[in-house]
Amino acid sequence: MRDVVEIGLGKTAQRGYHLDDIAIVPSRRTRDVDDVSTAWQLDAYQFGIPCVGHPSDATMSPSSAVRLGELGGLGVLNVEGLWTRYENPTKVLEELAGLDEDARATKRLQEVYAEPIRPDLIAERVRELRAGGGTVAVRVSPQHTLALAPVILDAGVDILVIQGTIVSAEHVSTTDEPLNLKEFIADLDLPVIVGGCTDYKTALHLMRTGAAGVIVGIGGDDWSTTESVLGIRVPMATAIADAAAARRDYLDETGGRYVHLIADGDMQSSGDIAKALGCGADAVMLGEPLSRSEEAPAGGAWWHSAASHPSLPRGAFEVASEPIGSLEQVLFGPADEPDGQLNLFGGLRRAMAKCGYRDLKEFQKVGLVLDR
Repeated sequence: MRDVVEIGLGKTAQRGYHLDDIAIVPSRRTRDVDDVSTAWQLDAYQFGIPCVGHPSDATMSPSSAVRLGELGGLGVLNVEGLWTRYENPTKVLEELAGLDEDARATKRLQEVYAEPIRPDLIAERVRELRAGGGTVAVRVSPQHTLALAPVILDAGVDILVIQGTIVSAEHVSTTDEPLNLKEFIADLDLPVIVGGCTDYKTALHLMRTGAAGVIVGIGGDDWSTTESVLGIRVPMATAIADAAAARRDYLDETGGRYVHLIADGDMQSSGDIAKALGCGADAVMLGEPLSRSEEAPAGGAWWHSAASHPSLPRGAFEVASEPIGSLEQVLFGPADEPDGQLNLFGGLRRAMAKCGYRDLKEFQKVGLVLDR
């Protein structure tokens, strides 16, 4: 039973833990780092590292998504972003990269995202991704899935990501026809990733929709304002472990159908990535860490997809800073700083080797300890 704390007469709260609250415990065995594999597979698509690019325009352009794919990850382009609103958003991105702390950054984000989405540009961006030769993945919000799905599917994507701050399998509305995820996914002949979610029940219900992957978390980092705006904060270690328990129960329920978990939030370093995978995630979704690379389209600035919401923005704008290295250096090093922000997946490999595990599935069994 999880700890339940009484916070007042008649009201209790479950105790949850962030990634900073836990640490990995090495086993009795160590392993040569060259014998460790960080590969994983979603449906028929194989990847060399468990890295999914957060679909923010600050990190994912057609070219940076392709580059992440070349390096073994999965780039995800936001089809509700600047690349489908502007023929050439380069000048807009350059302007955003030049904003300083005194600028009304949120107001400007809202203005540039007020430009309507163009279906012809969705098709064009998918063609650009396809020409790059890797796996083509795009993100759409649940609210716009039914409207944009026809052009997305006609363009020919490999993986569809339906992502919002919180996504459930039971959205209730008295004004609009809600998206029925189970019916929608059943009609598709491609893998769908859905999320985010924060607890066991929601994860299990999302798995029952037929999703190939579930995003755990809401992209929480130092620049997320979801807690101050909505009061929602996700203790990621607990959220991932709960979702992993749901996956285990769903595996038994279906007789062997495995749903991949993608952790989104609370990760800045290679140690954070290792702990997220040790809690049960199959991959991690990275935003701000990739925004620091030389290939990032916003020149080092960072904002969440929800930061430009027209009426309730949820995410502060991080002013651009100098890149810390190329995307390859961010992912694979070499590192010239000891803080774990470079060589992210080299650090993961080293953690797996120090604990004696040869692949990601084995590493999910690693021991954990509370250290706070």
